[in-house]
Amino acid sequence: MPVLTLGVREQVAIYRRQGWYCVPLRPRSKMPVRADWPNLRIEADAINAEFSPKDNVGLILGEPSGWLVDVDLDCQEAVALADQYLPATPAITGRPSAGDSHRWNIAAGATTEKHTDPYDGSMIVELRSTGAQTVVGPSMHPDGEPYDVLEAEPATVPAPMLAACVRALAWAVVAKRQPSRAAQSTPGHSPASPPHAAGGGPDVENRAVAYLNAMPPAIAGSGGHSQTYAAATALVHGFGVEPARAMELLSQYYNPRCDPPWSEKELQHKITQAATKPHDRPFGWLRDEGHTHTEELVDLSRFQLAPKAAATATVIEPETPPDVVPDPGQLPERLFEVPGFVRRVMDFTLANAPYPNVGLAFCGAMALQSFLAGRKVCTRGDLRTNLYLLALASSGTGKEFPRKVNSQVLFQIGLAASLGDKFASGEGIQDALVRTGRMLFQNDEMDGVLRQINPDRENSRESIPNILLTLYTSAGDVYPVRVKANQKEAIHVDQPHLTLFGTATPQYFYEALSKRMLTNGFFARLNIIDVGKRGSGQSPGSARNLPEAILETAKWWADFEPGTGNFLNFHPKPLVVEFTPDAAAEIEDLRRQTEVEYDKAEAAGDEVARTAWSRTCEHATKLALIYACSENHLEPQIGMPAVEWANEFAMHQTRRQLYLASIHVAENPFHAECLKLVKRLSEHPDRRMQRRQLMRAMKLRAGDFDQIVGTLVQQGDLEPVVIETATRPAQGYQLTCPA
Repeated sequence: MPVLTLGVREQVAIYRRQGWYCVPLRPRSKMPVRADWPNLRIEADAINAEFSPKDNVGLILGEPSGWLVDVDLDCQEAVALADQYLPATPAITGRPSAGDSHRWNIAAGATTEKHTDPYDGSMIVELRSTGAQTVVGPSMHPDGEPYDVLEAEPATVPAPMLAACVRALAWAVVAKRQPSRAAQSTPGHSPASPPHAAGGGPDVENRAVAYLNAMPPAIAGSGGHSQTYAAATALVHGFGVEPARAMELLSQYYNPRCDPPWSEKELQHKITQAATKPHDRPFGWLRDEGHTHTEELVDLSRFQLAPKAAATATVIEPETPPDVVPDPGQLPERLFEVPGFVRRVMDFTLANAPYPNVGLAFCGAMALQSFLAGRKVCTRGDLRTNLYLLALASSGTGKEFPRKVNSQVLFQIGLAASLGDKFASGEGIQDALVRTGRMLFQNDEMDGVLRQINPDRENSRESIPNILLTLYTSAGDVYPVRVKANQKEAIHVDQPHLTLFGTATPQYFYEALSKRMLTNGFFARLNIIDVGKRGSGQSPGSARNLPEAILETAKWWADFEPGTGNFLNFHPKPLVVEFTPDAAAEIEDLRRQTEVEYDKAEAAGDEVARTAWSRTCEHATKLALIYACSENHLEPQIGMPAVEWANEFAMHQTRRQLYLASIHVAENPFHAECLKLVKRLSEHPDRRMQRRQLMRAMKLRAGDFDQIVGTLVQQGDLEPVVIETATRPAQGYQLTCPA
């Protein structure tokens, strides 16, 4: 059956729907019809007027078309070597006599580069971007050959990587044509092309550079130490590049892509390690076995390449691979045990809630104690009781009742003005603190607040997360409030106190997680409690019928004024709660332990871990202070039971935060699907599933599913298994990483 070819106008309309702009070319020509074609942006409603049925079609490249770029292979040697040097992409076009001479990618920021033979000036290959256009089907060549229609989706790759691969391809063509002279020259218009590697000729270093540029860059918080060590190992040990030259290549091609870039000393350390440490593979294995950048070592799935490339890619195992972050699980129920006031409030909540939940009762009671002691007590280091609690609770778990209990307590002791629910704005939070000095906010839409962290790239002072972060760190300081219109003098709040008891649906919370959120100071100060399933139903009581013991203690805190003077409401003088000597030594041990973890994270360039460990000891100290106030409000003292409980609580919180980062925060859409598959398996019995069940759960096409599975298998996160069923054995997969 003959293939039906769409007309010019119909095909141009399809290109426009894909986000690409087209310009009309003269029939059987590459010449645009209009001289102003670089600025021409023909929308769908103008296609019929601008294009005639006989016109050729040119695709505008670069920024106007979403950074669509074309690698134009201008000689048969380049076409023949393209698979070895260029990133794989399903979007390949050409015409019968020229072969697959055009390879299409999405490469943001790519610039046009032409590479010519230095001996005869002939074109080898051109990376075409903004300011250029390329002829595509249903156009016709002057000799009557049809151009291919661009139908497949171009692969997305980093622009520096693509440019380096194109340069390496040009060098390979020169080396193939003139092997005896290639070591003395570089391809035209390629000032950055490298000289030859020792003992291997120019082609070896070309391949080494292409390989290097295809490797994932070191990104803080994402295993940057191991990735940079792998890059150094590939150069020094894999391709046999001299250490001094390898240092130059890392600095020139790899380090600019790292975030943040390594110092010269740090890069040199990686080179030295690669040159002196023992390795599993023989010296020069990449050079001698002729591997290219799409083969072993590089996880190209991070660049969202075609399935073929991802299926053949593996990740090198450095000598000391990064640890897999284990799941510490939900907070053990024993850590919900805080004696005194917190326990009494919890008992009342659990006895009267329609669906009692220990985790929610704990969060509510801790928030209440945190608020009551606010601006009243501090540690010798001036840490306060301000606490930010986030309970992950699904609908119907009973999260309303603990909030009602707190509201009733504050209402009945005369502090209802210090209650807040939803955050209308950052300015509203400030205004409330100006009025009362301390606030208890109980917010049921915290996932929405957390999402504001991601788009708030300017950290605007008015954003709610930024206001909450600043208030948290200002609890022992003076907080300046914004100056309003027509306001003559600035307003300050001395030692503002804000306690937050927020709730969020787990699904929405996990969806809101991002690397930016995990490294934001506000997130690091949250205590996140996954409360699990709701409890069994019971006949509810009323939150208004509070026990006298609870009201008496709450009223004592409301009336407690540790300092003297007429301005205590404006300038409080909190009571310093001391540690016992053994408790002080215990909290000091925790500080040293977390500093070791912080240093490890800093050395590895792991920004997420560094942020998490930086607040662990502070969390523990605050929690121990609240424990002491709950245990004995009349004479609070931080003893060993308080510190041992607080240390375990804070360490669990940090480890849980790092685990959440490892399974929910993706580098790109492909990585997100990998994390999703791992999460599916981790939630299944025995951490294994049949292939057809897993495919159905992932809702992916077979090709995409195989690409993800192949990547995870080669990374060592997944292994194929045979699963016995009632009828016959079935193919399946099992997680290999620890639970």
